[in-house]
Amino acid sequence: MSKQVSSSTMPQEKLLLNPFEVSDDQILERIYITHFHCVEKYDVGVLYSVASNVIKHSIEIADMIIKDGQQIEQVREETDPLTSFQRLPAMKRIACQMMCTARGEQYAHQTTMLILEQLRDYSWDAKAVIVLAAFALEFGKFWQLAHIPRDKLGQSLAELNGLQSIMENIQHLANFNNLVKKIVQVVKCITDWKKMITAEYNVKDVPSLTDTLHEIPVLAYWTISTLVTCTSHIDFLGDKGYRYDLSKFDYKLDFILKNFKDHQDKCSTQIGQIEDYSRRKDIITSIQTDTQIDIVKFLEALIIPSYSQDSRPIVYNGLTGPQVALGEFKNKHVLLFISGLDHIDNEIQLLKSINAKLKEEPNELEGYRKEDFKILWIPIVSVWDEEQKKKLDVTKVEWYVVKEFNFQTGIDLIKEVFNYKGNPIIMLISPEGKVENSDAKQIISKWGIDGFPFRTSDHTRLTQQWNWFWNEMITLSPIIRELIKRDSYIFIYGGTNTKWIQDFTTAVEKLKKNETLTLEEETTIESYPLGRDSPKIVPRFWITIDNLLASRKLTKKGSEQVQDSTTREIQKLMFLKQDPLGWAILTKGSHVKLLGHGDAMLRTVTDFESWKGTMHNEVSFDVAFKNYYDKCKVKSVPPKCEHREFANYPTDILAHIPCPNKCGHEMEVSSVKYMCCHGREASDIA
Repeated sequence: MSKQVSSSTMPQEKLLLNPFEVSDDQILERIYITHFHCVEKYDVGVLYSVASNVIKHSIEIADMIIKDGQQIEQVREETDPLTSFQRLPAMKRIACQMMCTARGEQYAHQTTMLILEQLRDYSWDAKAVIVLAAFALEFGKFWQLAHIPRDKLGQSLAELNGLQSIMENIQHLANFNNLVKKIVQVVKCITDWKKMITAEYNVKDVPSLTDTLHEIPVLAYWTISTLVTCTSHIDFLGDKGYRYDLSKFDYKLDFILKNFKDHQDKCSTQIGQIEDYSRRKDIITSIQTDTQIDIVKFLEALIIPSYSQDSRPIVYNGLTGPQVALGEFKNKHVLLFISGLDHIDNEIQLLKSINAKLKEEPNELEGYRKEDFKILWIPIVSVWDEEQKKKLDVTKVEWYVVKEFNFQTGIDLIKEVFNYKGNPIIMLISPEGKVENSDAKQIISKWGIDGFPFRTSDHTRLTQQWNWFWNEMITLSPIIRELIKRDSYIFIYGGTNTKWIQDFTTAVEKLKKNETLTLEEETTIESYPLGRDSPKIVPRFWITIDNLLASRKLTKKGSEQVQDSTTREIQKLMFLKQDPLGWAILTKGSHVKLLGHGDAMLRTVTDFESWKGTMHNEVSFDVAFKNYYDKCKVKSVPPKCEHREFANYPTDILAHIPCPNKCGHEMEVSSVKYMCCHGREASDIA
């Protein structure tokens, strides 16, 4: 099908129509039948750049004439590089059609419809830009002649185009110029719209795109119709009697452009939110490899809105403490607590316990400093009304809190990235902004402060570092294997004080029968006094453990020799053995929860009625037991430094060993006894 369409191809009643006398909906019905699929591809950006440059320079010449009242030769140093583009033969033909259009809105409509038929296979933005370029072709040639003529030919051409009398219509020239500037802005708006809709955003994500899709054909129509009218009147700019009113086109463009830009602005806002969300998500999930992420940037991406300083969330150090900047968390590990305000009593108590433990000595565990760990709470509610504010106030927490958090993008990120569905979560975020444990609540509720520093790997460490103990126990007593399979709480205990062993056995048996525990399916208690099967087991067990300790090797960390967690646990057990009353180990299945001194362990078991109220969903029997045990230990077993003479120990003993009773000091080496492999005794080294 030829694209060169004559007026006879369209019904005359559709062509001769005054567009100002019908609604835009009626215009849309007429113009949409001229638009086919966008088969033709054209570099709209390059054509727009060339056309707008021509119009811009032409307007500059006209503005100088208007300003100074005389024709001025413009000497310009071109800085814009010449742009090559694919020539469009139809553009020249369209320019001729526009120049030959008769006066009157109905004839402008007629030409516009014919142009749309010719450009039926082009996109709406391409249609507008091609027609703009056709206008620029004639507009630019006209004003090129406005330069002061340098020869007789130039003078004659200027006179033929009426430029000698251009000053007769100075006001109309100004109005014409302003309308052309507005048209260029409208076309720029259309091309920006096209870039926006081709950026792979769908209507679901950017609902305002629907409105622009309905409005763009009408906007393109009025743009082309106005260009047709302006082009047909270029030759009359030098006519002394020319007085054509273009204001109705001016008003119409203003009206439809305002509506379109309102929707376009909404699109830009919605797209900006999508891009902002994507940028923040990349930071939180550490996808961006070219940007150095840290905990401060992580928190900023999660809770700080970028669009309004007034809506920045307020972070407090405790509910009644001072407001703090996010820089407070720099180089810190953050336990990020996210929850609603209903049914969180268990989590609050759990975190209160951890918060208190983080302030206790020793300050350093597993190579991490407790003071480098901060708890940050982000409460999430649908509406922060007075009732919700009161619920927050009654929690009386002492850690960091984001008050009245209502940043929707942050809430959406929390739901998507952290899979938050309303149930409280506690995550561990590293100083580098990495999620080191997405479910730190599990290890905290299971192990308490012993789970420090609460990484996912710490769960593995805690469950495996006692394999040496269970291997020996199962070897000595097969019944232990059955107790472990039941996943019950097990008290394994022993010592040299017969009375203490009898008292502890009686107390544990009474504890087993307590009504509070018998109602709990997951809190069944078993007991196993070391040597129950045979007294010979006891010395064999300790000899094995002693030899195991001697075989452990110190590892290197930097320039210092350090012990792994298993070696430290073996040492704790060996030191615990020296308690004159006795010792006890509390386990949950194969998970060792507590190594305890005799008197404090007996008091804790005996005083169950005093502390059973601290048990709940998030604070298990072992955690509550340990909390009470720690209080009893302070009262009954004042901190003291341990001492022990090691036999058959390698020369690595000369390395520093910290006191297992957490006094904060290193133990002194008093003597090491070496024995010759041939039985010849060597001298002691003091």
